[in-house]
Amino acid sequence: MKLTQDVYLVAGGDNGLNMTHSKDSHVYLIDAGDELVLIDAGFGPAQAQIEANIRADGLDPSRITKVLVTHYHADHAGGLAGWKQSYGSRVFTGQEAADPIRQGDSYWNGLAWAQSFNFYPPEYVLEPCAVDEELIGGETIEVGRLRVEAIYTPGHCKGHFCYLLHGTDRRYLFSGDAVFWGGKIVLQNVVDVSIPDYAASMAKLRELDFDALMPGHLTFSLQNGKRHVERADNEFRQIGAPRNLLA
Repeated sequence: MKLTQDVYLVAGGDNGLNMTHSKDSHVYLIDAGDELVLIDAGFGPAQAQIEANIRADGLDPSRITKVLVTHYHADHAGGLAGWKQSYGSRVFTGQEAADPIRQGDSYWNGLAWAQSFNFYPPEYVLEPCAVDEELIGGETIEVGRLRVEAIYTPGHCKGHFCYLLHGTDRRYLFSGDAVFWGGKIVLQNVVDVSIPDYAASMAKLRELDFDALMPGHLTFSLQNGKRHVERADNEFRQIGAPRNLLA
């Protein structure tokens, strides 16, 4: 689904447009001219359907050279091994997320916990995937005629990253599970969630200049997207926390 001249939505599950597998996060595709880039990889089983969506938009999946991962939870990172095996796509992720992705670690990525109450199918296995680039924050990733800035934003989990796309008709913030429409966030009962880190990350995002907010689930905002970050940051600056998307 073409959203703008450079950005497509090619996957999404129950917390999205039900384009692909029910557990898929949003998967965005950036058309950077010489190459295509994915933001996140989805849950995994629906890769063929995602490829079909890309082809339906007039693009060739074999041109996907990079996958930029926001974090290691299965709905965002479960499909990484498939994209690498099929197309040799280079995987970029945060330094703290790299080893769990390489090992298919079901503890740190929260998979084992989520399977314990049947949120994810018990037979699902996160396939290990090689990581090509470990990010610490502040890197600029060249993608064809465009560039992407990697922004370290822990809180939802360790090693969470957002990505800021420059060089097109507007600036896009791909926010993963850091912040959503209306300033909502996702706090879960997982081992690596941190409210202080979350608050610091939101303050960091507020300092950025961007137009579009492209979260990992639900509604995106193609203009005036910064207002959602500002709302979350304002609420973090008070005694409580922003509204939880899971509430």
